[in-house]
Amino acid sequence: MKKALLLIDIQNDYFPKGAMELDGSTEAGYRAGDMLKRFREGNLLVVHIQHISIRPGATFFLPDTEGVLFHETVRPLPGEAVIQKYYPNSFRETILLDHLKKEQVGHLTIGGMMTHMCVDATVRAAFDHGFACTVLHDACATRALTFGEQTIPAAQVHGAFMAALGAVYARISGVREVMEKMSSGGKAPA
Repeated sequence: MKKALLLIDIQNDYFPKGAMELDGSTEAGYRAGDMLKRFREGNLLVVHIQHISIRPGATFFLPDTEGVLFHETVRPLPGEAVIQKYYPNSFRETILLDHLKKEQVGHLTIGGMMTHMCVDATVRAAFDHGFACTVLHDACATRALTFGEQTIPAAQVHGAFMAALGAVYARISGVREVMEKMSSGGKAPA
């Protein structure tokens, strides 16, 4: 079973001075960059997902802005797949599924942003398409949310979504743990 690294929406608008800054985006971006480097060193498949906002009233990831570009920590190299999407689920109305099938991928290692939105939607869809998934909890970032009059801090949002995904949809691991397994066996996690 081939493995691939799927990096979701690690774009400038989620970082400091961006239009939708997330809590911990800088740290998560660097950790995603570390995993990206390891996959590149192993000549393993890498897929970058880029969100472009086309819905009326969108305030970030607007076409032709600096905010829509990939962050410096994970910029794609020539030859690496870049798939653009317009919805939270990276499979919806994109070529992602066809690309992964063509490459005979069976396992996805996933990092990205936002944990509660595009990461969650994509991991659940990947599972439904039959992929085994490992989510890199420390290569993901989110933000505080509100429910009624309650504000839920970003760390709790992140933790709740990681716990939910880890219950059925994915193995939840840190970047260091996955890299150690890759070093000991020379392969991405199973």
